[in-house]
Amino acid sequence: MSSPGSRRNSCRAAVCGSRASSECHNRRRSSSCSYFSSGAQPEDFSVSLSQPIFTITLRFLLAIDLWLSKRLGVCACEESAWGSLRPLARLVEFSGHSFPWLIGTVYTLLRGESVEEREIMLNLALALVLDMLLVRLVKTVVRRRRPSQNRSDILSAFFVERYSFPSGHASRAAMCARFFLAQLVDTASMRVLVVGWAALVSLSRLLLARHYVTDVGFGLAMGYCQYSLVERLWVTWDCLQDLLFLRLRERLNWAYSGLWMVDWKHLG
Repeated sequence: MSSPGSRRNSCRAAVCGSRASSECHNRRRSSSCSYFSSGAQPEDFSVSLSQPIFTITLRFLLAIDLWLSKRLGVCACEESAWGSLRPLARLVEFSGHSFPWLIGTVYTLLRGESVEEREIMLNLALALVLDMLLVRLVKTVVRRRRPSQNRSDILSAFFVERYSFPSGHASRAAMCARFFLAQLVDTASMRVLVVGWAALVSLSRLLLARHYVTDVGFGLAMGYCQYSLVERLWVTWDCLQDLLFLRLRERLNWAYSGLWMVDWKHLG
């Protein structure tokens, strides 16, 4: 028969063991790649019945957006569920960066052999510049922070902006895909390849936890509408030559008139 002192000691040992196991479990959870990283503040989606129905609906949709984005960020770091696919997702991400597209477009424009090819590359370059300006404008106005699960890399530190809404990769992928389908692609297999590339680029933004779902959705819609504007404002090669010749003639006339206005007697 055990004494009261031995029973108290056994109870204390059990309590200490349970506390140690809980602390160890919490330490393992904090060391892993969690959605709310250290220093990150979770968004407050608490609602009250006294709030307007629009506010309640908006907070509910934002909560769904946050939850779904968290579930899709399976390549956020090496310790994530699909962390082994992170290098492949980053490669797809790089294929949608603006600088490689601009460099490749300008190079093809300068090396173009026909007028039609140069005209297409010229409008593609203008479309890329338009996309960069519009995305930067919306991001500056909205100023939505990126998901706290997002992990900065050496490459992303130079190319990825700190604001999240909208996704520039998604808008660029949608705009370029529609541009290619309308101007360059004429076979079914290439159409599938272009659409698949745009879908993978947009999906990589969610898998890497770079953006929320609403960022990517709005970016796709924005890029799709951008091509309509580019098509409406299409710049032909003859129009460009006429514009450059007109500007050159204006500068020559200005310089020629300036020479006649000089007081030659005073200079002599």
